[in-house]
Amino acid sequence: MKFAEIFTSLELDQNVELSNSFQFQSYYSVSSLASSSIAAVGCAISELLKTTGMRASAPSVEVDQTLSSLWFAHSIRPVQWNMPPVWDAVAGDYETKDGWIKLHTNLDHHKAAALSVLDCKASRESVESAVREWNSDDLEGQIVDAGGVAAAMRSREEWLVHPQGIAVQQEPLISWQASRKQAMRQWSATSARPLNGLRVLDLTRVLAGPVCTRTLAGFGADVLRIDPLLWEEPNVVPDISLGKRCARLDLKSEHGRELFEGLLANADMLVHGYRADALEQLGYGLEVRQQIAPSLIEVSLDAYGWGGPWATRRGFDSLVQMSCGIAHQGMKWARRNVPTPLPVQALDHATGYLMAAAAIKAVTEARVKNKISNAQLSLARTAELLISEPSAGKEPSAEIKPSAEIKPSAEHYSEIQEQTPWGPALRLKPALTIKNAPMQWALPACNLGSSNPEW
Repeated sequence: MKFAEIFTSLELDQNVELSNSFQFQSYYSVSSLASSSIAAVGCAISELLKTTGMRASAPSVEVDQTLSSLWFAHSIRPVQWNMPPVWDAVAGDYETKDGWIKLHTNLDHHKAAALSVLDCKASRESVESAVREWNSDDLEGQIVDAGGVAAAMRSREEWLVHPQGIAVQQEPLISWQASRKQAMRQWSATSARPLNGLRVLDLTRVLAGPVCTRTLAGFGADVLRIDPLLWEEPNVVPDISLGKRCARLDLKSEHGRELFEGLLANADMLVHGYRADALEQLGYGLEVRQQIAPSLIEVSLDAYGWGGPWATRRGFDSLVQMSCGIAHQGMKWARRNVPTPLPVQALDHATGYLMAAAAIKAVTEARVKNKISNAQLSLARTAELLISEPSAGKEPSAEIKPSAEIKPSAEHYSEIQEQTPWGPALRLKPALTIKNAPMQWALPACNLGSSNPEW
């Protein structure tokens, strides 16, 4: 199996059976990354079952490679209703004086920041005209300083000498923070549902973090997602809220903070994807969190890495692909003259599964050794993992437009329709099979804020 660094970082055996080979059309080994990151979750669950005595031996792990790739795209198929558009009308790639830049404007305040710098109307034509007057690096910096998100397209060579690229090179795939002796709360794990009753407080957004917590819910974890009062993610919520309860809190109000601290005190795990300094600014730095919840396991995500000048920079999968050379290499490989990213948001999905595997590994350590460890991961470091493997893409014979070309068929979906707030839907079958411990979700996808903030 490719991507041995995953299993080395987690100290897991690669005892996995692969079935149904599939490869995305890409310069990079995207499908292998999908299979390997999902396999890591299975191996971590298998180890947990054996090491904690729930099974006499480690159960077998099987990964369906086609389903793995499908889960890296969309896991839900609406029945007689439609998902909202993935991208805002202004979001996308724009040509500058000296190259290309991607604007990420799905959130209103990010769009406002970009438009304020460009001093133009919110139309594709107006933005195109305004962007052509800028150099890529200058525009990127101005938008970021204004509170927006953007990424100039850089070659691999440019990223490797960039201060942030250098910093990411020095980070491990999974950074394990100093552990401390502490016993976890006892929860109702079973050999069939190895995470049953594990309380996971979810402070994540968009894709990578939610993929992690969705995965944990698939093995029985009680996942409670917390969002601000007005926060919405309509284009991804039906896909990533599967198996969770979702509530809202105002962490700037006295009542909201009181409720949050009660949830934190009774949680077993905190998964968060805020920028590196965001919880500190709310008054919930690491020392405060450990005082409130001494036995809390934390798994955290950052976009551009935990060190370097961009450690607190906002970022998304598509932006990291532009920054680190992936979109540039894809453009060269596909013989195109525009940025060419991966066929799916592979950095988000892979990092999400790696976060889940790290979370399960930390649970095993806590149950067996009474040792609490925290893990940190980043999209930029996962990008380095993907780039480090030999490429899977053969040189195309003509210009192509790589996309998520795999088309799921009826056999890939569960026969039972999922009843969601938006209407019935079909959900992909799990890509991961662990003997006598099926991956399944007790709750359908839900709206944000549809549950009370309580365990």
